[in-house]
Parts: sequence; C-alpha cells; structure tokens
Amino acid sequence: MLVVFIAITFCAAAVGSFSLPGAWYASIQKPSWNPPAWIFGPAWTLLYTLMAVAAWMIWKRGGFAAQKGPLTLYFIQLALNAAWSPIFFGAHAMGWALVEIVVLWVAILSTMMSFFRVSKGAGGLLVPYLAWVSF
Repeated sequence: MLVVFIAITFCAAAVGSFSLPGAWYASIQKPSWNPPAWIFGPAWTLLYTLMAVAAWMIWKRGGFAAQKGPLTLYFIQLALNAAWSPIFFGAHAMGWALVEIVVLWVAILSTMMSFFRVSKGAGGLLVPYLAWVSF
C-alpha cells in the first residue's frame, strides 16, 4: 500500500510539473531569501516522499475506514498542492496563488495536527513540508 500512496502523491506532483516556472518566473523580483532554483527539485522530491510515507503510516492504523478524517484532509491538501503551480506558474495569477497557498498552508497544518493525533511519527514527517510552504 505504500507504493499506492507514493504513486498518488507523485501524481499530484506531476500535475504541478506541467506548469513550469519559465521565463516569466525568472523575470519577477524574488526575495533575497528565495532558495536557488536547483534546490526545488530535490526538496520537492523529498517532501512528496515524506508526505506519502506519513499518509501510509496513518492508513496502517486501521485503513481508510478508521482514519477517514486525517486521510481526507491529506487528499484535500494534496489537491490544493497540485493546484498551486498551474495558478501561479501557468496563469501567472499571483493574487489567486497567494490566496490558494494560504488555504494550502491551513490545510497542511490541519492535516499535520490530525496526523499527530494518530501517530507522532507521521505528523512529524509533515513538519518539513509545512516549513517549506511557509517560506
């Protein structure tokens, strides 16, 4: 089942990968603390892997029937995650992307808190994800 969670999570990543930064993103002014471009691929690969493992750890505690709330939150935040890149990079809608990422941040926090109630380890795996989205 871990493979299923990895596949679903990386499918969400694939949706975002259809909207690449490109010249538009290179031309906008970014804060001085913005990470270098080369770090995004490895960082997101690690984060998506941690997310999938965390969801799988929750699922192992009784399946979807027993963990409906936490896993539903997980899939909601995953859908929001997949939506951000097309909004920001695809549509160049910076205002809507800001609104969406605030909603995503709340969804990640809610997911993380619900995961912590079931498994401290699973909740802990989402801390780097929340931190990354916070910058």
